Amino acid sequence: MIIDGMADRPIKDLGYKTPLEAANTPNMDKLAEMGINGIMDPIRPGIRAGSDTSHISILGYDPYEVYTGRGPFEAAGIGLDVIAGDIAFRCNFSTQDENGLIIDRRAGRIREGTEEIAKSINSLKLEGFEDVEIIFKESTGHRAVLVLRGGGLSDKVSDADPKHEGKPPKKVVPLDDSPEAAKTAKILNKFVETSYNILKDHPINVMRIKEGEQPANVVLPRGVGAVPHIPPFEEKYGVKAVCIAETGLIKGIGRITGMDLIEVEGATGGIDTNLENITKSIVDVAREGSYDFMLINIDGADEAGHDGQIGEKVNFIEKVDSVIGEVMKLDNICFILTADHSTPVSVMDHTGDPVPIVIKGPEVRVDDITEFNERTATKGGLCRIRGSDVMNILMDFMNKSDKFGA
Repeated sequence: MIIDGMADRPIKDLGYKTPLEAANTPNMDKLAEMGINGIMDPIRPGIRAGSDTSHISILGYDPYEVYTGRGPFEAAGIGLDVIAGDIAFRCNFSTQDENGLIIDRRAGRIREGTEEIAKSINSLKLEGFEDVEIIFKESTGHRAVLVLRGGGLSDKVSDADPKHEGKPPKKVVPLDDSPEAAKTAKILNKFVETSYNILKDHPINVMRIKEGEQPANVVLPRGVGAVPHIPPFEEKYGVKAVCIAETGLIKGIGRITGMDLIEVEGATGGIDTNLENITKSIVDVAREGSYDFMLINIDGADEAGHDGQIGEKVNFIEKVDSVIGEVMKLDNICFILTADHSTPVSVMDHTGDPVPIVIKGPEVRVDDITEFNERTATKGGLCRIRGSDVMNILMDFMNKSDKFGA
C-alpha cells in the first residue's frame, strides 16, 4: 500500500513535526509495532522521484531503462489501447485568462463535466496535420490524456505546462534536430491554441463561470513518452497481481505491467476520495483469494502537499489510518506500507527525501519501533533501502524467491 506523497518535512506550524508525526494514527503505529521498519529512497538517495518512476522502481523495474515518459502510463490507465509508434502525453485541464496567462493549472480542481469537454476535442483534425489522429480522453479530476497517432512523430519535445500560475502556456520546442520532433512540436502548439478556442465557450465552462468556478478552457500537454516494453509482472515474479488505484497514471503502470485493475466508485485521487469504497475493494479482493499480490495507491496526501495545505494533509492521513486498520484485520498476509515520495507542503512539489516503510507479516523479525513516521523509521531494523529492494524483500518473505548460488 503506497500512500502517495505522504512523507514530508518538519513544519513550524506543527511544532516542527511532519504531518505524519502530527496526525493521530493509532493503526499505523500498531502496524509499526508489529512489523519491521526503515526508510526508503524510492529510486536513489536525493533523487526527486515522480509517482511513475517511483512505482516502477518499487515494482522492481529499472526506471532508467523502461521509463520513456508519463504519458503512455496515463493513456493505458484510462483504457486507451496505445500501440507502437504512438506518442502519448498526460494533460491538465487548466484555466487561461483573456491575456493568455494560466491562472489555475488545475481548473479549480474540476471534478465534473470533463467527459463532455473531452468529447469536443477528441478526433480533432488540425489544419495542416490532417494525417495525424488526435485521441483525447479525460482521466480523473483535472487530468486527461492526449495520444498522437500517425507517421513522422517523435517524443523528443518539451512540455506546454508552465508549472506555475501567472505565465502563458510554454511554447513546445523540439529537443533534437529531427524533422519528426519539429513536426510534433508544431502539432502541440497548434493543439494548445485550438483547445482554448474550442473550450472557452463550451457550455460546461459557461456554467462553471456563472457558478463562480474556474473554467477548464485550455489543455496543457506534458509528460511525453513513447509506449515502452515492460516484462509482465506475473512473468517476472510468478505471482498473479491486481492493482487498486485512483489515478490514471498508477492504473496505467498496473495495466502496462499486466496487472488486473479494480475500479472503485468515488475514487477521485483527491482528499475528497471515497475511502470507504477503497477499503471495501481491498478487503473484498483479498478475501476472494484470486491474487497473490495487490498494489494499492491512495493519492490524497499528495494533492494536499502540492496545494500547500497543512491541515488537509494531516486530516487525510488520519482518514487513511482507518483504511490501515481494516487491512490489518486480514489474516496471513504480508503487508507493506510506504509512500512513493515526499511531497512537503513547504515545497508544494516532490523532493528527494526518503520515506518511511514498514513490513508486517508471518515470521517478520519485529524491531523496537512503536510509531510510524519519518523520524522513528530511521531507527528500524530495515535500515535504509531503495525502492528496487522492496520486491526482493517481499518475495523472500513470501518464500517465492530464487536462491542465488548453490
